[in-house]
Amino acid sequence: MQKFASRSIVLTLLCSATPAFCQGIDAHSQSDGPLVVDENSHIVVMEYEAWFGPNAVTFQTSAAMPLLQSADMQRVGGGCDSADPAVIKQHVAWMESLGIDTVIADLTNNVSCIFNSEQFVEKYVPNCTPSFRTYNQNIRDNTGNLFPAWTRLGTPLKLIPQLGGIDQNVMFPDVDGKPALEKEINYFAALLRKYPERQVIYQGKPLMLIFLGAAQDPDSADNPLWFHIRQFLKHHPEIDSKYNFKMIAGYLDSQPDLWLNPGAPDGPVEVNPRYGFWSWVDRLNTSCTLPLCPYYPSYNQAGSRVENFTASIATAGQNGWGCPASPSDPLPYCPDDALRFGEDDFYSTFNAFMKYARQLDPIFLIIHQFNEFVPPDEGWNANTDDDIEPANLWGAGALEVVSEQIRLYHQEAGTSSVPLGAGDNERE
Repeated sequence: MQKFASRSIVLTLLCSATPAFCQGIDAHSQSDGPLVVDENSHIVVMEYEAWFGPNAVTFQTSAAMPLLQSADMQRVGGGCDSADPAVIKQHVAWMESLGIDTVIADLTNNVSCIFNSEQFVEKYVPNCTPSFRTYNQNIRDNTGNLFPAWTRLGTPLKLIPQLGGIDQNVMFPDVDGKPALEKEINYFAALLRKYPERQVIYQGKPLMLIFLGAAQDPDSADNPLWFHIRQFLKHHPEIDSKYNFKMIAGYLDSQPDLWLNPGAPDGPVEVNPRYGFWSWVDRLNTSCTLPLCPYYPSYNQAGSRVENFTASIATAGQNGWGCPASPSDPLPYCPDDALRFGEDDFYSTFNAFMKYARQLDPIFLIIHQFNEFVPPDEGWNANTDDDIEPANLWGAGALEVVSEQIRLYHQEAGTSSVPLGAGDNERE
């Protein structure tokens, strides 16, 4: 797959070759109710951020620039506005064409700053200045706007709210006695009630995710945040009885204390059902020799099926994307990175992940990710950026690759008998 540099050339070629990518979704079928997921389902989920706007996240520090542009973003260096109806419509059309069933609506950062009182913020969140608060509340509004905007478009795509369980202060009671996490749950609960056709029903209840970040303390006796949240939900049946909460965490590949079998892996690792964490992102590098290598992605089991597996375009090593520079190589990759492109611009990392996806056959396959764009998670070139949305550094190539891999996944769903670990780094 060749990389493209010209935005106008890419869009012309993309629209000529695949008209569905650029026609919008006026003729698409209407959504007719929630998506009900059971033990026979094969659901493809895209991670998605509605974070961008002239008064929210901009692209001024990003290596990649999306091909879609909004007029109101030009004064802040260009890019697309997540509230722009034309951008929303095109994103929906692209994700429908990829074969996505549902999207993670990510509102995980600065939850107390967004939802709590000024008195709380002054005491517990000193970095939550008035401008920073407005910035994050714009992200909240952009995320909430997806529910009515997608409903007006008539898309069958669903939305899974992703809540923030990263900061300890999300469980501190505000002046009204409610912690910020409860307020965020209530925010999305109201949207799901108003727009029930956006719901994903799993195990009998609308699904929400709670993002924990990385590096989880495995000892519940320490009362880590994940355990605190679970205890809170347990003691608030008026919330827990209405919604299905799954906890999702980063880099479970490097946390053997969370695995069912903590020994040296030779294939994907099962998360201990005591934790049941879903994977937000995992590393996959079977040839690196650093401590904690080799890296194999994680999964968890639900009865006879794998419940969740996450596939990525690229993944950073333990020290991020870049390692100590030298005069001959001022921007070196880390030896345990897994880059977007291999030989001949082939999407080697995603190909390896998707082989495991076909073998594991999960109920929920999560794709990491559509459009994060900004550091520190994204680096300085296409190889150190795991986004899929068409952008100047990789053109429309990621759309084509992801669409084909999802097609193969659905084609083989429920039929794979390939042993885990077989040919994970082979080129198709």
